[in-house]
Amino acid sequence: MKPVLSIDVFFDFICPWCLIGQRHLQAALEQLRAEQPDVDVSLCWRGVQLLPDMARTGQPFEAFYRKRLGSDEAVRQRQAQVRAAAADAGASIDFSRISRMPNTADAHRLLQRAVALGKPEQAEALLTRLFAAYFQQGKDLGDPVTLMQIAQSCGFSPAQVADCLRGDASPFIAGNDTGASGVPCFRINQLQVVGAQPAEVLLASMRETLAEAALV
Repeated sequence: MKPVLSIDVFFDFICPWCLIGQRHLQAALEQLRAEQPDVDVSLCWRGVQLLPDMARTGQPFEAFYRKRLGSDEAVRQRQAQVRAAAADAGASIDFSRISRMPNTADAHRLLQRAVALGKPEQAEALLTRLFAAYFQQGKDLGDPVTLMQIAQSCGFSPAQVADCLRGDASPFIAGNDTGASGVPCFRINQLQVVGAQPAEVLLASMRETLAEAALV
């Protein structure tokens, strides 16, 4: 019987550490598949809307973070830290292009539908393009037109996803208790790893989980 590894990732599109965590996870999975090609990996991305009360049209990005962190200098320092971490993970983030802090409810509903309808690689492509649209191109992930364009670029038809794009700021309800204490959060079988941990940490957690399962 093939060993099975179930990975649930709890995330929000507006969290740069979730993008960084995605890249670390990709690197860890590549290494795991090279080491143990017989492992059957089931990966599921589970949305967590960090700002469920965000207005439908979002808020100005700079003003949001200035209020959150207290000063322009604090914002510059935090963004420099995030850009450096992203670069180390092989990702790029261009804060200068982001003008809105969006309401991500529709984006989460869209990905949830993609997971239900599409192939795993199709949903993964949508996730990657949504991250890129926000952090690299500065697109508004609260805009239904933008979301529809991205969905269609991944092979989904308007008929498949239009009802997900409500544009009314209604909160995203995942439908189950996430059990996550923060994002990003990786639940590897029953082992929980919180934060954008390096690929080496995620890989070690996968190895540990598989070793424990082999003893059962």
